[in-house]
Amino acid sequence: QVQLVESGGGLVPPGGSLRLSCAASGIIFRSYAMGWYRQAPGKQRELVAAIGFSGNTKYADSVKGRFTISRDNGKETVYLQMSSLKPEDTAIYYCNAGWNTPIFGSWGQGTQVTVSS
Repeated sequence: QVQLVESGGGLVPPGGSLRLSCAASGIIFRSYAMGWYRQAPGKQRELVAAIGFSGNTKYADSVKGRFTISRDNGKETVYLQMSSLKPEDTAIYYCNAGWNTPIFGSWGQGTQVTVSS
């Protein structure tokens, strides 16, 4: 059974940085593209960044140049380094497999990111 466990969120001031982690189990991690999603209050969940199994990446326009997605296949973990954070980045962040849309119907608990002074 697939399990995705996100961590690393917190409260940071505008301009701050955070590094999120998502540990996966129950899947052949290296065979999947992985993505980070976020959901802000009252908004739909959106794809923020994705990384292919070969390491290629893509980003939402709103985070390009500020966020970096990476993966460690040995640790079966995907990361999201977030810099120059803005209040509009405030959301619960989740990970899932897939390049364009989430593959797994079940989600982890997510990790809350709050950007506020």
